[in-house]
Amino acid sequence: MTTAPDFVTVVSGLPRSGTSMMMRMLEAGGVAPVADGLREANEDNPMGYYEFEPVKDLDADRSWVAQSRGRAVKVIYKLVYDLPMEVPYKILLMRRDVTEVVRSQEKMLVREGRDPGVEARDMLVQLFQQEMQAFSEWAAERDNIEVYDVDYAGVVGDPERAAEGIAAWLGLSLDTRAMAEVVNPDLYRNRA
Repeated sequence: MTTAPDFVTVVSGLPRSGTSMMMRMLEAGGVAPVADGLREANEDNPMGYYEFEPVKDLDADRSWVAQSRGRAVKVIYKLVYDLPMEVPYKILLMRRDVTEVVRSQEKMLVREGRDPGVEARDMLVQLFQQEMQAFSEWAAERDNIEVYDVDYAGVVGDPERAAEGIAAWLGLSLDTRAMAEVVNPDLYRNRA
């Protein structure tokens, strides 16, 4: 990267949609992550979560966001609404089959000793689909937000092509080979 961009790169999507993988790709490519390492890697995310605790409190404190220009931060789609609107964002919106997302969440809950409530799966799939559609419509109306849909299965299937597309869309000179090398197809464990 030659000059720091004026925007914050936001990696967003549903939980379990590949956001941590995308953060890892961006870091390998040369975009510094905004992350604190508090949530440690585990069986569900063996390469790490790339989370930043203050993201959860965006409605109370947004002071750190403007200072994150030129970096990448993972923000779950529901919290993007709380980002300050005077900052420009380029959002990499992870798109993964919603049934796969829900199955992955259920397995994670079981490993944590919690009941996933499997009987509610169809309702949850429909809810997620509606919320993602509403989010996309909202983002399209914002002057400070650009969104690039990233197909999770497409990234896993052809990481080099995905990395090149992401770098071109961001307008950054990234190490796309390094980005592609961090994609681990073995972690695509909950296929539809």
